[in-house]
Amino acid sequence: MVTFLYSATASADGYIAGPEGDMSWLLPCLEEQPDPMIAGAMTRITAMLMGRRTFDGSDPHAGDPEKEGAFEGQWDGPQVVLSHRALPDPPPGFSVEHSLEAALASARMAAGADGVVNILGADLARQCLDAGVVDEVIIGVVPVLLGSGTPLLSGAAGPVRLELLQETPSDHSGGGIHARHHRVLR
Repeated sequence: MVTFLYSATASADGYIAGPEGDMSWLLPCLEEQPDPMIAGAMTRITAMLMGRRTFDGSDPHAGDPEKEGAFEGQWDGPQVVLSHRALPDPPPGFSVEHSLEAALASARMAAGADGVVNILGADLARQCLDAGVVDEVIIGVVPVLLGSGTPLLSGAAGPVRLELLQETPSDHSGGGIHARHHRVLR
């Protein structure tokens, strides 16, 4: 069975991107030793599902051929973009869908029977939570305050109860990121 995972790194005040989608605030954290939980999750992911704003967004490593892309260029695989606008000439490995249902079906197919689909983007994560398809959530919190930007989650239909599965050990200092892995309770 395919697992849908919402993973995000957020500031201590709950933003996953700064004003106008700026991701450069993450660079100092990414230069440190990676969080072992986040690194472990990356090895499980077999497909990505993202919204159009995430696809068009700022990559803090843009232009760096070794680190540009998902998980600092360390991940490669099928990627599905949900967009209500045309996406001319998507890059190789990307497919575009125009409805949530079609995007979920495409991501399931791309992930494989026992794969993991990583959901990227706050608005798409909210839609997937509201649709009841999110199975797990990993949130890495960085000790920085942004003050504004894109919130981790906004406008969900109601509370989403979570069960803590794993937490970054307190002695890990990878960029100050503290990650928690949760299962969504239904």
